[in-house]
Amino acid sequence: MRERFAHRAWCTIALLTALPTAAIAQQPDAVPVKLVVTPATRTLAAGDTMRLHAEARDADGRPVNARIRFQQAGGRFEGVVDTAGLVSAGATGGLTVVVSATAPGARPVIERVELRVVPGPAARAEIDAPRGTLVVGQRVRLAARSFSALGDARDDRLRFTSSAPKVAEVGSDGFLVARAAGSATITATTGSVNATRTITVAAGPIASVELTPNTSEARTGDVIRFKAVAKGPAGAAIAGVMPTWSVSPGNGLIDADGAFVGYDAGEYSVVANFGTRTSEAKVTLTARDVRRPLKVVGRLPRMRFTTEEVWIHPDGKHAYLGSGGGGDVLITMDISNPAKPVITDSLIENTRRVNDVMTTKDGKWMVFTREGASDRKNGFVIASLEDPAHPKKVADFTENMTAGVHSAFIYEQPKFGRHVYATNDGTGALHVVDINDPAHPKEVAIWKTPRADAGRTLHDIDVQDGLLYGSWWNDGLVILDIGNGIKGGSPSNPQFVAQYKYDLNALYKQVELSGGPGFIRGTHTAWRHKNYVFIADEVFPSSGVAGAKDASAGRAYGRLQVLDVSDITHPKPVAWYEPEYGGVHNVWVAGDTLYMGAYNAGFRVFDISGELRGDLRAQQREIGHLNTADMDGYVKNAAMTWGVVVRDGLAYVNDMYNGLWVVKIEPKPAAVP
Repeated sequence: MRERFAHRAWCTIALLTALPTAAIAQQPDAVPVKLVVTPATRTLAAGDTMRLHAEARDADGRPVNARIRFQQAGGRFEGVVDTAGLVSAGATGGLTVVVSATAPGARPVIERVELRVVPGPAARAEIDAPRGTLVVGQRVRLAARSFSALGDARDDRLRFTSSAPKVAEVGSDGFLVARAAGSATITATTGSVNATRTITVAAGPIASVELTPNTSEARTGDVIRFKAVAKGPAGAAIAGVMPTWSVSPGNGLIDADGAFVGYDAGEYSVVANFGTRTSEAKVTLTARDVRRPLKVVGRLPRMRFTTEEVWIHPDGKHAYLGSGGGGDVLITMDISNPAKPVITDSLIENTRRVNDVMTTKDGKWMVFTREGASDRKNGFVIASLEDPAHPKKVADFTENMTAGVHSAFIYEQPKFGRHVYATNDGTGALHVVDINDPAHPKEVAIWKTPRADAGRTLHDIDVQDGLLYGSWWNDGLVILDIGNGIKGGSPSNPQFVAQYKYDLNALYKQVELSGGPGFIRGTHTAWRHKNYVFIADEVFPSSGVAGAKDASAGRAYGRLQVLDVSDITHPKPVAWYEPEYGGVHNVWVAGDTLYMGAYNAGFRVFDISGELRGDLRAQQREIGHLNTADMDGYVKNAAMTWGVVVRDGLAYVNDMYNGLWVVKIEPKPAAVP
């Protein structure tokens, strides 16, 4: 289903791997006091490699005999450092390496090395320019971006030129003025790479502008679509011309298509501008008023191990809870009385971490993941649910899964039958496994993005209507046809449909500034709902607050992005949500409500009714919040809310530190007369 990632459990194991390299055998009796690590310039492009060399020296600067270790301490998802100090950079970001020198009878000498992985050379560029036709006197700001061959955004400042400055004059910074009727080709250039767009300027003068609606009343967060029609002296509409939009005050936004959303209750002015002609509309917004109280209906605290994924059996009477931190156990619960969940059984498997759990729709079978098996036989377990209260293992699938499976999704299609879509921690690949015969699973396909293994991670999977939505970390959201028909794909032959990739380093720059380079950030999970895909990023700083401990030492970050996929081949970002504190993790959508486990931001519920644009939290769409900290948990008095499953009007919320919470959203209180 949709998990997924216990930050500490995975990262602590995966990041701290180090092996010795050869040392220079000189001055055997000298004591090492410093390390010299070369090269001094430590920037490399994604896809490249760099060899680090280290030499221990004594107080006089002479080489000494010492044992050298290279140890990766950050940027695990962006690259790998091998036993001899060879750095393989797979994706942009920061890589942190700790180099140590030890000699008999002397204290270790440690040097922390930071490497920066940047995008490769510019391979393509694109211009963001207004659609439609401009009119004489109109002024617009153009934007352009360049990308590497892997699709990584570069920070080049592209230079703009116009083929016909008397028609469309553009400054080198992209500020364009429509001067006269005609057309001009605008070029944005960086090095040998350029992009072009044709700009057309209308011939006829504009006598008036008709803006509809002229007045509007709505709630904060409601989208109002404005239409501006430019008319000539005879009153006829001038086809194809597009206005530039503005809104005041600035606590809202309006896009190039005229879609307006306001964040605060009050009066707004929306203006459509066609150079020398403008038109203004008035908007009155009232508060959205969706806040509702929450009630904790039931609890099942967990104290021995961390709590991982939760899943509800289709009968609504049984649930399953994974464990982490070396738990090796899947818990079965009777939830027929949600106020008192009761443990009925458990499955003990060599996994150390049951990270993901899901049942088939008919409730006959279950799959749960192996991610940290001591014998490296990772993959997933298939169990029979003939008695939902007492699962019975029927098979293991471990082929090509040595590094572990983080997430798995069961999906059934009449034409192809039942398959498991699983992640691979080692290669970042998607593995498709046929389980039509659950006792004899067989792999039928492997699919991965073109990035090198060192920078590729597939973190989570959602499948709906024959389309797979893969959260590919450094590669963003990738959509595959696995039976929908749009690209002729099938489970054994997944076909690429679309990708939405964004600059994680720029988006979370403040996390690096507060905790240093090598921090964790990536596209973590996705959920398709109507014409939107919600994607959540998982973000943790590389180090906590100096001198602090426990809950004060660190926190999660992250943003939920809303993509418009009405054109499935071109996902477009339209809205976002960030809690005021903490991160975003797993989500569940039911009706017009999105439920979220937000790590140390607790359990969040918010309204996603209607069209979505802009900052959803600023629009007061949050319905409720529960801090899931508990003195009776694995970690006392600290929330680490993982996710939620919704069934029969109740939210089953799993907190890594504190077990299971059963929560109800109460009706809105009656207004005070």
